[in-house]
Formats: sequence, C-alpha cells, structure tokens
Amino acid sequence: MVAQESDGQGRGTARRALLGAAVLGAGGAVLGATGTARADGRQGSGGYRSLPKPTVIGHRGASGYRPEHTFGSYQLALDMGADVVEAGDLVPTKDGHLVCRHEPEIGGTTDVAAHPEFADRKTTKTLDGVATTGWFTEDFTLAELKTLRAVERIPANRPHNTLYDGRWEIPTFEEVLRWQDEQTRKRGKQVWIYPETKHPTYFRKLGLGLEERVAKLLRKYGKDGKNAPVILQSFEPSSMQRLNKLVDNPLVVLLSGASSRPWDFVEAGDPRTVADLVKPEGLTWIASYAQGIGPTLDLVIPKDASGNLTTPTTLVADAHKAGLILHPYTMRNENPFLPANFRKGTDPTAYGDAFGAFKTYFATGIDGVFSDNADTALLARADFVNG
Repeated sequence: MVAQESDGQGRGTARRALLGAAVLGAGGAVLGATGTARADGRQGSGGYRSLPKPTVIGHRGASGYRPEHTFGSYQLALDMGADVVEAGDLVPTKDGHLVCRHEPEIGGTTDVAAHPEFADRKTTKTLDGVATTGWFTEDFTLAELKTLRAVERIPANRPHNTLYDGRWEIPTFEEVLRWQDEQTRKRGKQVWIYPETKHPTYFRKLGLGLEERVAKLLRKYGKDGKNAPVILQSFEPSSMQRLNKLVDNPLVVLLSGASSRPWDFVEAGDPRTVADLVKPEGLTWIASYAQGIGPTLDLVIPKDASGNLTTPTTLVADAHKAGLILHPYTMRNENPFLPANFRKGTDPTAYGDAFGAFKTYFATGIDGVFSDNADTALLARADFVNG
C-alpha cells in the first residue's frame, strides 16, 4: 500500500495515492501537445502568497513512494494533492540541456553502472570542494542520458521503491514545463512547480551556466512573471541574484547547516556563514532580491546531542519581519529522518510519529514544508488547521 493511514479521514488520500501505481508507463514519454497557455498571472493566478498555508511541497515529487525526479514521482505527488511539486533539481547535459537529477553525479539515481558502453565515463571530480566519484551529467549528451532509467536513491530505507527501478527515464526541464501545462489543463487548476539550480558556480566554470538556460525556457513557456506558478530556489545566493535580473519569478534562498558557507561565498571569499544569513541583517539582505528562504529544519528547531528537538529559534519571526516566507526541508516518515523523540523503534524502513513531528514544526509558524510524503503532510496540515 502507498498510503499508511487507517482512519476514515485518510481514505480519500489513500485512494488518490493508489492512482500512482498505474500512472505513466515506462520511459516517461507522456507529454502530449505542447502547452501554449501563459501562466504568469494573466489567468487568475494569485501568486505564491495565495498558496494554502502551510504549503505542502512534494519533495522531488512523491519520493517516499517512487524513485525521485521521475514523472512517476511528480504525478503521484499531484494525485496525492500536493500544493507544489519540486519538479527539477536542474543540472546540465554536455550539449546544454537541463535535466532533473538530485545531483550531477548519477551513479546512485540511475542504472548507468549497468551500461557497459558508459563504463569509461566513470571518473572522480571535485564538486564544491568534495572529491566525488561516479558518472556526471555534463559528460553525457541528452540522447545518451535518455537511454538510462531512474532507480531508487536510498534503497536501504525504501526497499519498496526499488519495485519501480527502471520504469522511468530522466526528465528534462522543458518536458516538466510541458507536463505542468498538461496537468493544469487536465485538473482544471494551476499546477505549481519549484525547481532548483544545482551547483551553479561549478557549472558556470564549465561554460554551462544554469540561470540563462532556466530563464530562456521560462520565457518560452510564458512562466517568467511575478505571479508565475514556478518558484525558483538555490543554495547559492548569487544564483538567485542572477535570476532576479533575468526573470520576475518568486525566488527562494536555501540554507544548510548554521556553520556552513554557500559555495559561491567560498569561491568569492565571502566569509559569511549560514549563521550570518539567518540573523536579521542577513535576512534583510536576502529580502533585497528574493521572496523566501528554504532553511533546513534544524535552523527552525535545533536538536540536542541525542537528536531530540529543543526550543525553536527566532528564525520564523525574524524572516517574517523581513517580509520573507519560510519553506523548510525535508520531512520524511521513516525513523532515521525524524527527530529522535518522534522515532518508533530502530527499523530504518519503518515509519515513526511523523504526525507528531509535523505538528511541532507547523506550530512554529512556518509557511510550508518540503516532504517526501505529501499524503502524510496533507493530513497533518488538516489536523493542525482544524485544531
């Protein structure tokens, strides 16, 4: 079963979840006519602030149930009722196309290792200061990547997802934009997506700048306006600054651990850390070019040495004072990904008390959350909103 709920309130969500078992056949070639309707606010879109609160964002789709960043995962997130689908961690191919993968290294998310014709592409590169061995999207043409199939990234925690290994191909960002239009027409309501530029400084050095490619496609499909149903995000503030000059979309700066530094800061010699960026002056600086932040959940409620939640920080109030929305990441149902005080046993594949964790995070006043399990997040939101 996809959905775990047994109460009456959950039956509708469970029923929607089951639809995902049959959606989108192998290969992911599901796109029909190219969408031509503009989605920049001229069709009644109220912009990102009109989204339900707290907003449920399907993290890489419904990646708790399907291999991430596939049309199977994206489609299931919509079927479950996610408000927004994070359709696209964007990385480039050798010939300049944008594709959707968690990282440019694809050894853990595709079956590339099973393709002897690509054995000699395996290499070691330094990615944001870290030596990384595997196969990289920038060493493949789009045609070559389309011969690969997606696999589950964390099979130790999600062995059930391996059932779908090999079913879907790697989507391109342009295919995602067409899929968004197609789903908007079919469902009779605007579908929202939330793509991320991945390692933009790394790719710009390779002559594969991401922002210009993203902007070109958004303009092509009429999705470059301030009310467009496409929220853009990155861990590198300079990527959002660059996009702020190219498009009018809402922009979100992702924030990792407090002691970390965005890689573009490292490259530029900027000494600021994430701890500096979450101070009022840092948030004011972000608000000068972006509309929101995507902090790790630990920046909202830190954990103690045992992994239990402690007292919330002032980040929510400080960000709201600066005019920013907060969409923290990432809620997952499995024990290892939950705070220690919400785990049930030690089974790495078993669910803990995800509802309790959602309630605690929602109570801080966050505007939304990225979740691998959109169905659980929606039920938790209903519980929270209805008291």
